[in-house]
Amino acid sequence: MFRFFFSSLLASAVFLAGCSTVPLPPPVAYTGDALIDGKAQLAVAAPRDRVLWHYRVGATALRRGDSDEAARQLDDALTLTRGTLAGAGEAEAARARRMFRREAEKPFVGEPYERVMAAFYRGLLYWRQGEPDNARALFRDGAFIDSDNETKAFAGDWVLPDYLDGLATVKLGGDGAEALARARASSKHPLPDYDPEANVLVVVEFGRGPRKYAAGEYGEQLRFAAEPSRLTGATLTVGGQAVALPAYDDVVFQATTRGGRIMDHILGNKAVFKQGADAVGDAALAAAVMVASDRDDRRRPPPKTKEEREEQREDERERDQAAVALAAIGLFSKIAAAAAQPTADTRTWDNLPQYLSFSALRLPPGEHEAVLTFQDADGVTAASRTQNFLISVPPPVDGRTEDLVVFRSDLPN
Repeated sequence: MFRFFFSSLLASAVFLAGCSTVPLPPPVAYTGDALIDGKAQLAVAAPRDRVLWHYRVGATALRRGDSDEAARQLDDALTLTRGTLAGAGEAEAARARRMFRREAEKPFVGEPYERVMAAFYRGLLYWRQGEPDNARALFRDGAFIDSDNETKAFAGDWVLPDYLDGLATVKLGGDGAEALARARASSKHPLPDYDPEANVLVVVEFGRGPRKYAAGEYGEQLRFAAEPSRLTGATLTVGGQAVALPAYDDVVFQATTRGGRIMDHILGNKAVFKQGADAVGDAALAAAVMVASDRDDRRRPPPKTKEEREEQREDERERDQAAVALAAIGLFSKIAAAAAQPTADTRTWDNLPQYLSFSALRLPPGEHEAVLTFQDADGVTAASRTQNFLISVPPPVDGRTEDLVVFRSDLPN
């Protein structure tokens, strides 16, 4: 009996040792500067987390006005994501699907809304670089990413990727009517017709985006939460005109209407296994205790003959073996239940906005004082959020006017 339990405990230790945990990255000396600290985190991040940090650093650089840094970070993220989705990370993804591995061990590529935002930001940067054709390709990538929806009820319902796809097409001499129709079908706010002569493209973001958390008995359900944004719209005053900037796209809505994932079913099965193994362990251990107690508490006359004594010893051996077997089943079931990893991956691109807005303007070359204000649902302006800045429109070069892309954010940078 002792040898059996010793072997069981040894095997249990080996089993638990095989259930790896995700190691923590080396510590980073924080400076309080989001861009510096983000790049420091990226430098020590595990390969599976690099896309996440590229996303975060890219968004911060974009808000700082550092287009080159933002483009580098997003290019790296998009390249790694494409490689992972094309099969480069399949081995890690396959391990994450195993019963005793965490989903967070797979390479991070983000949920569809996160990948759409990466494509959207990179598209804006391409347009800012004077490449509306490449910008359009990224906007179409975003629309394609959102087209693969489980229920199809909310598939392809981003507004600005479609709207800017059509505007880029018009700028390139094509017909953007189809893209405009798709955008209008998804928008809760009226969208203006395209103006081919508009030379200033204004993109505004505000509100805090969604965060992921794990729900369910074992954390197997991926859920999204967001602080309700007090701001619901913005107004840009420039060149003697006041331009309304409603919330055309809601990133929180996109996160919460995506539908299920294949991984959700895998995590659900892991949770069922964990619950079942735990119940079997409890039942087997309770039965082992009952068998052992029954053996010790049995009241019967002492054996008188050799045959009776032998029969009693055999009965006791059988009960001992049954108790040990039940205890072993209970032990291994409890270990298996403890080692199962059904927890959903809650790594989040945590500096995304909730709302996106856009307007295309005509402004003559030169510097223009601009005021950006934000309003709540009642139309009241949040005075503390007002932004004053200059829009510097360059003169035409060789008779050609380049579009100026102005990006403004209410999020910390």
